[in-house]
Amino acid sequence: MGVSGPIRVVVAKPGLDGHDRGAKVIARALRDAGMEVIYTGLHQTPEQIVDTAIQEDADGIGLSILSGAHMTLCAKVMALLKEQDAADIKVFVGGIIPDGDVPELKAMGVADIFTPGTPTRDVVAWVEANLRTSSAA
Repeated sequence: MGVSGPIRVVVAKPGLDGHDRGAKVIARALRDAGMEVIYTGLHQTPEQIVDTAIQEDADGIGLSILSGAHMTLCAKVMALLKEQDAADIKVFVGGIIPDGDVPELKAMGVADIFTPGTPTRDVVAWVEANLRTSSAA
């Protein structure tokens, strides 16, 4: 940690959701902004996502969830990060998330939630502002 350089983000599609267009759009936008993006592809388990983030020394994990299983999947990812002593990896979520679920997701440690229609520049700006682990170096 404490190494400067590009922000590293794992973009992942957990669960059985087969729609990855949004995840690919975000991955490309982050890459175009100069970040290193590791896109894991479809149907990843929370374990695979957390393992990838740790192996890649990621600053953040972007989960794209459209399946409605966001509460379960996010809880599992957050628990695994804690177990692996990697809770400093920030998690943000994009997808169809009912407003009523946002407070609970934030309470479990999800850093932010982006719903459909959020401009990609807003996601890029948030990542740049919130995933710099060594800005005080």
